[in-house]
Amino acid sequence: MDSRTVGVLGGGQLGRMLIEAASRLNINVGILDSPDDAPAKQIAANEFHVKGDFKDPAKISELASKVDVLTVEIEHVNTDILEALEKEKNIIIQPSPATIRLIQDKYVQKVHLSKFGIPLPGFKEINSAEDLKGVAQEWGYPVMLKSKTLAYDGRGNAVVRSEADVDVAIEKLGGISKGLYVERWASFVKELAVMVTRSIDGTVSSYPVVETIQRDNICHLVIAPAQINGAAAQMAKKVAEDAIKTLEGAGIFGVEMFLMEDGSILLNEIAPRPHNSGHYTIEACHTSQFENHLRAILGLPLGSTELKVPVAAMVNILGGSTLEETLQPCAVSLSTPGATVHLYGKKESRKGRKMGHITVVADSSQQLNERLQPILDTIPAAEDGSKSELTTTPMVGVIMGSDSDLPSMKACATILRDFNVPFELTIVSAHRTPDRMIEYAKTAHERGIKVIIAAAGGAAHLPGMVAAVTPLPVIGVPILGKVLDGVDSLYSIVQMPRGVPVATVAIGNSTNAALLAIRMLGAFIPNYLEKMMNYQRTMESEVMTKVGRLDEIGWENY
Repeated sequence: MDSRTVGVLGGGQLGRMLIEAASRLNINVGILDSPDDAPAKQIAANEFHVKGDFKDPAKISELASKVDVLTVEIEHVNTDILEALEKEKNIIIQPSPATIRLIQDKYVQKVHLSKFGIPLPGFKEINSAEDLKGVAQEWGYPVMLKSKTLAYDGRGNAVVRSEADVDVAIEKLGGISKGLYVERWASFVKELAVMVTRSIDGTVSSYPVVETIQRDNICHLVIAPAQINGAAAQMAKKVAEDAIKTLEGAGIFGVEMFLMEDGSILLNEIAPRPHNSGHYTIEACHTSQFENHLRAILGLPLGSTELKVPVAAMVNILGGSTLEETLQPCAVSLSTPGATVHLYGKKESRKGRKMGHITVVADSSQQLNERLQPILDTIPAAEDGSKSELTTTPMVGVIMGSDSDLPSMKACATILRDFNVPFELTIVSAHRTPDRMIEYAKTAHERGIKVIIAAAGGAAHLPGMVAAVTPLPVIGVPILGKVLDGVDSLYSIVQMPRGVPVATVAIGNSTNAALLAIRMLGAFIPNYLEKMMNYQRTMESEVMTKVGRLDEIGWENY
C-alpha cells in the first residue's frame, strides 16, 4: 500500500492501536520508547524500533534516521529537535512541530484560538495569588485554575471555590513559576468531543459528535453519537472543524468541548493525536481514527468518518485495587453481544491507569443501554461520587393537539413502553401553537426521531401539517369525536394531497399506530423486528388457547 515507514514518539496504547491499523495496510511502524515491552512494541517486532526516552534529542534523531515520516502518540515531546530535524534532515513530521508546540501550552493554545473567533470559556494568565483573587472576584467563584503545560486526564487542574482555596490551588499545581492561567467556570450540560482529520492539503473531515462522561477526572464512558439535538451537534462539528483549520500539519485531532445550559458550544482543549474519545471508531465507523491518522500523515485519501452502526459506546478499563477487579468488566463483555475487548498489554494495574477499553455497538440506544449496563455494574463507584447515567434519544414522537386526546393515545404509549422503544409524548397544537408545531416537525429528525405519531382530532390538521414539514414518516390516529365519531378525522387524513403522505389507522386505534411505528423501526433495527415477531407469536398463542377452550367446552358453555 505504501512503502514508507512511520516513526512514532511514544509506545503506549495509542501507538499500539496505530500499529494495528498500519499492519492491515502493510505500513511499517517504528516506536521510540524506553521499555522493551511497551504496549506498542509488543505487537510489532521490527528493526525500526528505538529504545529510549521519546523526549531525548539523540534518540529522536536515531528514529528519524530510520523512518520517512515522524508522528506522535503524545504531545509532550521535544519540539525543538523536531523543528531542527524538519529543517536539516528534510524529514516529514506530522502534525507540524509548530502545531504540537502551540498545543503543548494550553494558554498559548487558547490565545491562538481566540484570535480566530473560536468560542472559549473566559481565560486569563496568572502571575500571582493576587491576580487569581482579582479575576475570581471579577468573574465570581468558582473558577478553574490550570497549568499551562503537562496537563492531561485531570492533572494540572484545580477548582478554586473561594478565596480560601487560592493558595492551596496554586501550591497543588506547583506554584506560580510553573506557569498558570485561570478559566471562567463553565456550567456545562454535557461534555462533548469530535475527532477531526486534517489532510496534508488542509482538508478537514470530522467524525460524529460524541458525549464523554468523566469519572475522577478521567474519561470513563463515550457515547456515539451524542444524545443531543441536531442543531447542537452541527454546531459542535463546526466549532471543532473551524478550530483545526487554524492549525498546520496533517493527522487526527481530538477536540473536547462543553455543551452549555443555553445550548451554546465552548471549546475546552485540543489533542494533536488519536484520542481516547475516538477509540469507538475502530468498531463503529467505516475508518478508524488510527487508520485515518496514517492516511492523513502519508498523504493517502482519507477514509469515511461515518458511523457504520446506529449507536456505540466505549468504556475505559481503568486500573483498580487488583488486576482481577480491573478485568471484571472484560469478563462480562465476552458474553455481551456487540462488545469488543481491547487490552493494552500492561502488566501492572495501578489506580486510574488505562489498561484497556471495551467497545459496544447496537441497533438502538435502548439496546445499547441494555448491553452496556451489566458491564458498567462491575465497575466500582467513582471516588468523586459521579455516576454513569445512560440516556436514550426518543425514536418515536407522539404528539396531540390537546390533553383531551391523551385517553386515546395512552394505549400507543403503553405499546411503545412494552417494546422498550424510546419515545416522547407531548402536546403540539396546529392551531393554538403553530410555531411550536413547525419547529417540532422541522427538527424532529435532527433530534433522532424516526417516526411521528400524530393524533387527529376535531379539524384533524395536525398529522397533515406535520407531514408537510418533516421528512419523517407520519402516522395519523383519528380520534373518536363527540360529533362525527372520528369519521371526519379519518376522511381528512386519507384526502392528503399527492406528495404529502400520511398513514392512518382505525378510528381511536392508537395501539395499531404504535405497532406500525415499531414495524417501521424493525425494517432497519433487527431487535425490534424480533420483538414484533414475538408479539405476533404471542397473539397467535392467545387465540389458539381460546380455540382449544371453545372446542373443549362448546359454544354454549364458553
